[in-house]
Amino acid sequence: MRAKTIKAVLAKKFKEFTDSIEDDAVRKAVRDDAIITGGAITSLLMGEKPNDYDIYFKTRSTVLKVANYYVDKWKVNPPAKFKDHPEKLVAIRVDDTDPDRVRVVVKSAGIASESGADDYQYFEQADPADAEQFVDAVIPAAEESDSTKDKPKYRPVFLTTNAITLSDQIQLIIRLFGTAEEIHKNYDFVHCTCVWDAAARTLTLPPAALESILAKNLQYMGGSKYPLCSIIRTRKFIHRGWNINAGQYVKMAWDLNKLDLMNPAVMEDQMIGVDAAYFQQVLDLLKEKGGKIEEAYLMEVIDRIF
Repeated sequence: MRAKTIKAVLAKKFKEFTDSIEDDAVRKAVRDDAIITGGAITSLLMGEKPNDYDIYFKTRSTVLKVANYYVDKWKVNPPAKFKDHPEKLVAIRVDDTDPDRVRVVVKSAGIASESGADDYQYFEQADPADAEQFVDAVIPAAEESDSTKDKPKYRPVFLTTNAITLSDQIQLIIRLFGTAEEIHKNYDFVHCTCVWDAAARTLTLPPAALESILAKNLQYMGGSKYPLCSIIRTRKFIHRGWNINAGQYVKMAWDLNKLDLMNPAVMEDQMIGVDAAYFQQVLDLLKEKGGKIEEAYLMEVIDRIF
């Protein structure tokens, strides 16, 4: 897909999302501070349908506004799982105790899903016949993909400590904030570093990212906050025909070695970075055990679940 077509797709999707925000101050903050980066632009460059659009924000103040807004939206009409357990509902909040991080905390659950279940799937739009059709169809197609058409679009459907996922393919990242360059310092693979700036309406396609995409070669940048996630994510790319050399695994293992995975809090953070729903059962069992994570018990739990 051509760059100008990608810009049109992103601008159209972003406008519909921001138009759905009812609070004027939050809407303005999002329009001023948002950037889209990650896998969506890679997918569009390759002529594939994005699973979702990851939206980051440049400032912590906007992250707080967004998190508070959508947590309040969630509280207005939570799923039965949380209506029946007020102690969990009350605990869905923005935790502002850490000056370097914004969290959405779900007591005794770790994640919160609109369905009330631990399973989760992205809302994917229909595959367009060509790029021009994609520009016109991206919004209604996303709407058609949502099986709950009687509910409002862009509502919060899934909450974790790292992100708030909305219906219709929007994922709001609260784990990281800053400029694109600052955010990408925590990224794993170089092909995900293309970025669209909402305020400037600019699309940046770094040469290293384009080279990686053209060759379908995974290049680990190092310094990722979630090296466990990076290692597991390679399975998805290999399945899609990408390749990776042994050196990249050494780099990921090096970053993983820096972490204390026997610390339950560290392990939980890493697993949520991978896939909160997929690993929730593992996390629940580790919490029941309590204390420092024992290797034998962890291996038993993983084998039992997977």
